[in-house]
Amino acid sequence: MHKWAWTSLCVLCLVAILFITLTRVKVKNQPPVENSLTVAEALGSSEATGYARATEIREFVFPLDHGPHHEFKTEWWYYTGNLFDENGRHFGYQLTFFRTALTPHPTPRPSNWATHQAYMAHFALTDTKTGKFYYFERFSRSALGLAGASAVPFRVWLEDWGAEGDQLRTFPMRLSAQEGEVAIDFNLESTKPMVLQGQKGLSQKSSQPGNASYYYSITRMPTFGKVKISNQTFTVRGTSWLDREWSTSALGEDQVGWDWFSLQFNDGRELMYYQLRRQDGTADPFSSGLLVEKNGSIRQLTASDVEIQVLDFWRSPESGATYPSKWAILIANEDMKIEITPRLAHQELNTSIRYWEGAVSARGSFSDRTLLGNGYVELTGY
Repeated sequence: MHKWAWTSLCVLCLVAILFITLTRVKVKNQPPVENSLTVAEALGSSEATGYARATEIREFVFPLDHGPHHEFKTEWWYYTGNLFDENGRHFGYQLTFFRTALTPHPTPRPSNWATHQAYMAHFALTDTKTGKFYYFERFSRSALGLAGASAVPFRVWLEDWGAEGDQLRTFPMRLSAQEGEVAIDFNLESTKPMVLQGQKGLSQKSSQPGNASYYYSITRMPTFGKVKISNQTFTVRGTSWLDREWSTSALGEDQVGWDWFSLQFNDGRELMYYQLRRQDGTADPFSSGLLVEKNGSIRQLTASDVEIQVLDFWRSPESGATYPSKWAILIANEDMKIEITPRLAHQELNTSIRYWEGAVSARGSFSDRTLLGNGYVELTGY
């Protein structure tokens, strides 16, 4: 489910400014963006006429499906990961690229500046040792080489932020981004097969037909490279996660946001679960997820399988929003209980849309075995 279609709200609400000025938006620990939209406001009114819809199971074809799907309104490439240097210093990162179509029926225009695609990207870094959280945002048009995506060779970029494959292969993959004195440069491999979310890759978000996405994940990617902060460079290793979705969809009338969890455990398994929230705070029955075994096999999880208990809260000094800040996830049928703790409480992004997304640690049990892990959590609609 991760981040389905909410990216369009950021792009569309700023598209007039973007196409007039080509201004790059940068954010780093600054006050909240004035008059930012909520997820429900944007997704509840998003115009979808003329775009393709995710309405039935389809065959995924690779490497083509790593690239863009312009017939759909929104799309994203969402990388997160937890990395450590040789002394055990922890860093979390998020590098995400979002594509939004501006019209379903583009009119050919002779100008080199003309495009019907807009891109947005977010880059964030958590430095647990110093307690600092850095985040940045950019927008650009898919013209003049400023931003874009391709399948063969694989590449998605916005100016000098990018992810790219090795010639005709998707892996190894390189991620790189720099803003001011903060930079990452990583190489990613893949040790497990990709998994299809929902029903063979069709991830339904509500009862409304077409309110769904095509969704796959690569849940464990060994990662190594460099993190740079000011005049310090750290050689790091760890694991990353990739979520890929494309859709033309919106939140249901009673849905206000979601809590999304991705966890990688030391026994070789991964857990992903998103809980959609209704206006009254209860979990929506279309909440969904999966448990990925060490050998890559999966078990689908529904709202009836998973219980999420909020153990603590954190109030943002910048936005005033109050977020859950510690959780217990219980999966009774798997005899699993996991406690999840943020690496830092303050991992809120006050970008065009305000949300919390950050690195977490996990500890718990599966049957009689102890589980340790790392992951990421995203909270929207608070």
